[in-house]
Amino acid sequence: MTDRIEKCTPAGRDFSIYCIPANFNYFVKTALVPDTEEGVVNKQSSVSAHTRRKYIDDPAPSNVSGHAREYMYDPGRKVGNSIPGFSFILDDGVEKRQFTLDGNVMDLHAYLVSDLDKNVKLYTQGARYVIEAAAGGD
Repeated sequence: MTDRIEKCTPAGRDFSIYCIPANFNYFVKTALVPDTEEGVVNKQSSVSAHTRRKYIDDPAPSNVSGHAREYMYDPGRKVGNSIPGFSFILDDGVEKRQFTLDGNVMDLHAYLVSDLDKNVKLYTQGARYVIEAAAGGD
């Protein structure tokens, strides 16, 4: 088990939840797994021909011919500690846990209605929703 915040996308949904998967899986029937991303790879792109000035108002800019450029691509790269989206909280009366949603609340609510394992309160930036567990839950 990892204690890292991972990007998880529920199957067939258009939004992502940033969470420690074991913490989120406490609330749902179908376990979320982190999105798989390829590791760091080197990619290439082409640079078109252009002119370059040595200084502002250089009367004789030099020409740069078109060429290929190689660069490092890391899909898991994060700048600082920021995570896209906004926070939401799930509370079942025993556990109260906070996650981050990159999507809209309507889609999250629809997902939780169909997949919750426990009765919870969903706290978002605006309203609080009480959601009953899907059939077969607590």
